[in-house]
Amino acid sequence: MTTVADPDLEARTAAFVEHVQSGGQVEADDWMPDEYRQLAIKFIEMHANSEMMGALPEREWIARAPTLRRKMSLTAKVQDEVGHGHMIYRVAEDLGKPRPDMLSDLLAGRTKFHNVFHYPTRSWGDVAVIGSLVDGAAIITQTALLTTSLATYARVMKRVCAEESFHQRHGEDLLLELASGTAAQREMLQEAVDRWWTPIMHFFGPKTPAEKDRLLFWRIKTETNETLRQRFFDRYVPKLWDLGITVPDPDLRYDPDADTWIWTEPSWDELREVARGNGPMTATRLSWRIWMSDANAWAREVMDLPRLESPVAASGGRT
Repeated sequence: MTTVADPDLEARTAAFVEHVQSGGQVEADDWMPDEYRQLAIKFIEMHANSEMMGALPEREWIARAPTLRRKMSLTAKVQDEVGHGHMIYRVAEDLGKPRPDMLSDLLAGRTKFHNVFHYPTRSWGDVAVIGSLVDGAAIITQTALLTTSLATYARVMKRVCAEESFHQRHGEDLLLELASGTAAQREMLQEAVDRWWTPIMHFFGPKTPAEKDRLLFWRIKTETNETLRQRFFDRYVPKLWDLGITVPDPDLRYDPDADTWIWTEPSWDELREVARGNGPMTATRLSWRIWMSDANAWAREVMDLPRLESPVAASGGRT
């Protein structure tokens, strides 16, 4: 059967493309092409998932933080991350996917979260690296979303970016404390930087031509992966060098003539494996989220909220 093109739909889509590509924004209840809506939901849902799962690596260290001040600041940060997740879920929810469905898909492993939250935190140095470099990478990607074409997303990101800046200052404080500490503290920090460097490079994604990135076409994203990664180098590599921390990439250098950083591109096989749900801490972190959901199901029932699909319950208690 031959499909007949709808000239009205084609005209509306062309006008929409012109609007967003010229810098215009759209509200959640505005008309939008199906591709735009589905790509926006998928992208924003992953962002919200990442905020929720990103609270777990540092949550593990609240009880082990060295001082009461550090425990309190880490607790506040974890609380903020969960709050960010729910605010961002609301944006995707307004586009048509109910929040209980998004949470159920996360728990069941049907949707993704950022690669960096699939890795273990082995030392207090990891907390410093997450707070400074991982959060720094996140701030760079999130500030680029302040001009996204989806107005509701851009408004939420104003608050998220403001709070993330405090998180990053907390991380830099930890970084400075360890870098200026004992030989053992500096060694612990260096070891953490060495382990986290490749996941941070993976965080921005592989080099992708702008013309092939549909998120850029619709201006849901506003910068290429490589532009964001280069911005990270500009901001954070000199800070590490100033502190005497080496970067585990002997070829990393700035080329003033080309106005770019030269870096060793890692293998992307590890990122692909993590994206498939096979990261070193993927199953453990998801199991914690499942346990938390099941343990607090009574609260949702009291509030008459939809019950989340628990992978454990769905399997009859088999894991």
